Amino acid sequence: MKVVIVGAGIGGLTLALFLHKAKISCEVFEAAPAIRPLGAGLNLLPHATTAFSELELLDRLLERGVETSEVHFYTHHGQFVDGEPRGRFAGYDVPQISIHRADLHEVLLSAARERLGDEAVRLGRVCRSVEQDPERVRVNFADPSGAALPSEEGSVVIACDGIHSVVRKQFHPDDSAPIDHGTTCFRGVTRWKPFLDGATMAYVGTYDTGKLVVYPIRNSIDAEGKQLINWVIEVKKPNDGVRDWNRQVSIEACIEPFVDWRFEWLDIASMLRATDEVLQYPMVDRNPLPFWTRGRVTLLGDAAHPMLPRGSNGAAQAILDARLLAELLATKEPLIALKEYEATRLPATADIVLTNRNRSPDEILRIVEERTGGQPFEQISDVISRGELDEWQSRYKRVAGFERERLPQ
Repeated sequence: MKVVIVGAGIGGLTLALFLHKAKISCEVFEAAPAIRPLGAGLNLLPHATTAFSELELLDRLLERGVETSEVHFYTHHGQFVDGEPRGRFAGYDVPQISIHRADLHEVLLSAARERLGDEAVRLGRVCRSVEQDPERVRVNFADPSGAALPSEEGSVVIACDGIHSVVRKQFHPDDSAPIDHGTTCFRGVTRWKPFLDGATMAYVGTYDTGKLVVYPIRNSIDAEGKQLINWVIEVKKPNDGVRDWNRQVSIEACIEPFVDWRFEWLDIASMLRATDEVLQYPMVDRNPLPFWTRGRVTLLGDAAHPMLPRGSNGAAQAILDARLLAELLATKEPLIALKEYEATRLPATADIVLTNRNRSPDEILRIVEERTGGQPFEQISDVISRGELDEWQSRYKRVAGFERERLPQ
């Protein structure tokens, strides 16, 4: 069996590594003519790092990233609402890791080339369409200028070609455009001194006050011991229709709600102003599809289930897709494997797509803001009970699939 993978992002490369582990032949075809470092930080939850542990990549990822110790929640006044340990600090067998997306991608790409060979990942191959008969699948390619390139054949094709997936569009020509949910995301990385314990992920504020997520993604980047700090801002602002995840803007486009945020544990305003490059992201997703698979072709990752980037789940769900699909292809006839993969992963990811629209881990801060009228509180127990705080976090873990008790499954 030969598997043709369309797209060398996180999902496509993870799939290639799991297929190699299962001794299944595969090749990866990427539209970009060169691999460049893109994006900002992301957080790998324990269900994702469990997969990378199976691929023997955890040490490489920990060398590049930061092992997350805790997650904290603060009001826009900087008041502590709640916190809990994460990863191995919470009793999991594996760490939770905060890392730059480019570092994660480089680890995966290097491992793929080491294990599968340099020619296993082929660049500058733009997918134009797929064709299949009962026995084989053919992928038609062009170069970045649009000139036709030789087609590739395989036993199955896995489309890992992102939110603008050509294969998804071929399967679902009437699929809706990406759905705008009325908010805009800004991201950046800053060289800054460690805050709190140097390994904590902090959620601060709400859409109404200004919402910020901030956490370190590289340690000891200079002689002063500074870290690379990743931050994410989400504000109530409709997207302007530009579907570009690498669009640079000025910090002035998003800093206004945060100019007075100087707390004892972090001078947020100064940290934001120290950022070299600010990226504006469209906050869009798509409705869950009725199917991913047609014959010998299926979708994976953002091609299958693009979701709002809340709760550290976009990359993680692509990783889980890859792990299960490789396992099924190693043990089942290809047509059965693709159908079982879809039957398991489509409903699971559909739940997360819909949940991320109105319930993310930091929504507890909105509840606190509503009950206090946006004013400082004396004791958080006067505002919300310990049981309600615990249930809110447990509910999201159940949907996202990283409850500690269920993780081995």
